[in-house]
Amino acid sequence: MKLPSYRRAALAALVAATMLPPALVVRPASAQVGGIVHDPRNYSQNILTAARTLEQINNQIKQLQNQATSLVNEARNLESLPVSTLQELQGQVDRTRELLGEAQRVAFDVGDIQQAFDARYRGAALSGPHAAMVANAEARWNDSVGAFQDAMKVQAGVVAGMDATRQSIGTLVTASQSATGALQAAQAGNQLLALQSRQLGDLAAAIAAQGRAEMLGAARAASAEAEGRERFRRFRKGN
Repeated sequence: MKLPSYRRAALAALVAATMLPPALVVRPASAQVGGIVHDPRNYSQNILTAARTLEQINNQIKQLQNQATSLVNEARNLESLPVSTLQELQGQVDRTRELLGEAQRVAFDVGDIQQAFDARYRGAALSGPHAAMVANAEARWNDSVGAFQDAMKVQAGVVAGMDATRQSIGTLVTASQSATGALQAAQAGNQLLALQSRQLGDLAAAIAAQGRAEMLGAARAASAEAEGRERFRRFRKGN
């Protein structure tokens, strides 16, 4: 029985293929181009490895950028405030202290106050000879007038410093709003607190000067009353 012609041709081709050397058999997993063997599986793996490497490099670049940004922010936080009103604040405090130090007759000193009251406001000063009583009364009047004058000078000094205070507040508020870091903001806040402390100091000085004048006026009135009783006693005794 003879095979059909087309079957005989296919069988002959199959036998011829099995007899070829292994190097001449074409494999579907790789290709040979110009003497170079191309493996698609290795190629795809190389592509994936390169992609992962590129992703790692991008992550490292982002980390370096974040570190650089952090360093820039830290540098800004450590940058000092370019303005300072400390000299103006100290100058105003010194002027207020000078005005208090210029207190006439009865100064802001415990020892001086004690000596003045012992000499002119009580005891022998109210019961001595007539001439001494007159002299002490005049001294007490001078004490009161001088104290009121001192109080007005301190108050005038405080009022004169208000323009400088307003300028300092404007400068510090502007510096605080435009601060580029935490240190600048903190320094601006500290200077504002110092300015507030100076204002409180001026207020305390004005109150102290006013209180001194009022106390000396009250002491003069009390001394005058005691002196009047002594004079009336002498008058009755003389009659």
